[in-house]
Amino acid sequence: VLEFAGNAPGTRVIDLHGHTATPGLIDTHAHIADGGVEELYGVKLSNATSVAEIVARVKAKIGQVKPGEWVTGAGWDEGKLAEHRYVTAADLDSVAPNNPVWLVHTTGHYGVANSLALKLAHITAATADPAAGTIDRDPHGNPTGVLKEESAMQPVTSLMPPTTPEQMRQGILYIQQVLHSEGMTAVKDPDIQQIHWDAYKSLLDQGQLKEHICVLWYAGSTMESARKALSEINSVPRLPASLGDDRLLSCGVKIFMDGSGGARTGWVYDDWLRNATTPDVTSSGVGNRGYPQVDPTVYREMVRLFHQNGVPVGTHAVGDRAMDWVVDTYALVEQEQPHPGLRHSIIHANLPTAHALDVMAALQKKYDAGYPEMQPGFLWWIGDIYAASYGPKRGQSLEPFKTLNSRGILWSGGSDYFVTPVAARYGLWASAARQTAKGTYGLHPFGMAEAVDMHTALRSYTAWGSRQMFLENKIGSLEVGKKADIAIWDRDLYAVPTDQVKDLKCLMTLFDGEVVYSSPDSSVITAMQ
Repeated sequence: VLEFAGNAPGTRVIDLHGHTATPGLIDTHAHIADGGVEELYGVKLSNATSVAEIVARVKAKIGQVKPGEWVTGAGWDEGKLAEHRYVTAADLDSVAPNNPVWLVHTTGHYGVANSLALKLAHITAATADPAAGTIDRDPHGNPTGVLKEESAMQPVTSLMPPTTPEQMRQGILYIQQVLHSEGMTAVKDPDIQQIHWDAYKSLLDQGQLKEHICVLWYAGSTMESARKALSEINSVPRLPASLGDDRLLSCGVKIFMDGSGGARTGWVYDDWLRNATTPDVTSSGVGNRGYPQVDPTVYREMVRLFHQNGVPVGTHAVGDRAMDWVVDTYALVEQEQPHPGLRHSIIHANLPTAHALDVMAALQKKYDAGYPEMQPGFLWWIGDIYAASYGPKRGQSLEPFKTLNSRGILWSGGSDYFVTPVAARYGLWASAARQTAKGTYGLHPFGMAEAVDMHTALRSYTAWGSRQMFLENKIGSLEVGKKADIAIWDRDLYAVPTDQVKDLKCLMTLFDGEVVYSSPDSSVITAMQ
């Protein structure tokens, strides 16, 4: 290499001074466009430690806007609050009587509205729970302000001013800088709509998009919405084509099979729990086992439509019952009309049953499909509310990386940003540590039997992730013929104790051979021959 460099004028030589190089890290599930917008324009709540602190931040924002204007924020998590409870409308009303407020939970599957926002949305004690949604209520039946899942949240969120195209562009540019500073060079952004695609395309056309972005289009929950998504997909380059030399790819659609473990709306076989021991019950007094977000029969028809049209499907499934339905659906459509290589995925795949493991293994082997796209950081960032909801028995099988590996089932890692922080180093660490943020139910309520070593964890954020981006021949490993997407680190991931992995510092990031980030205090030296 050095001999070649010496005979090739203009070649850039980078001296790492013994530091570690890895392929650029890949996140196969991160809402980076929407998350970037929220970081720039909303009230940040991800590090709030009490209800009082959240209320104080809302009060500060109220002082910056006019009466009647919306105040929005995101990132609160009752598992990190001193009170260990939801934020409620009553909490917010004291500081925001004249402004509608909407604060999204860190999972994105629920949020809290103040009383003015509830009034504008016509949500009262007489309002019935919508299909596939929950209006949280106090013992007297009055709405607390907490709304769970899209159908319950939509009456409020539909009233909020829409994100502008320029805000979307700025949000992407902001988070792209963060990604570069974390050694990350490729992301799958799921659940997008036209405004997201247009923003990415605009930045690409202006030479400002310096990530590999693979998108999944929002497919909704009906055949009508599925056909609309298919039309949108057919209006842009289809795989294996890309735009901007693999910088922007349309990689399929996303469908929600169920809800959230944190919200206890995922579709499960056994009752969700409160406080890790007490069975959760619905407003009608029966055990809460969550619910599908789409009619299961309609879901199957949606998947069939996309599959027959050669469109990859990514399905959100956190509950074990949801996972079984999803993998069985994939197996059915592949049997009806084999289409190897679409790589249909199970997004999150928190709690696979023995049956789901069998089907995923068979799908991967026979059809190159059935890939879990998982978030190790869930065990950490929302691990305390997961421990409360799943309980100790199910918790041992949560995010079962060791089992997947032993079965030869490939998976890819991601953050689900803004659900968890976007930095992939946290996911690498959590894959091995399986440790919660607060330790409310112990630091390791999910046990260590499903932990994997750092070599395996890194593959899930590099080589295996590149497959789910449909770029395995271009990125994901450091070898001749692939793009120079490279991250330089201050320590060797394979040599340091596991606890140090979450504190990795990126010294330099190269994207397709271009230095897009260099730490100010880095000892890495670049020179031209």
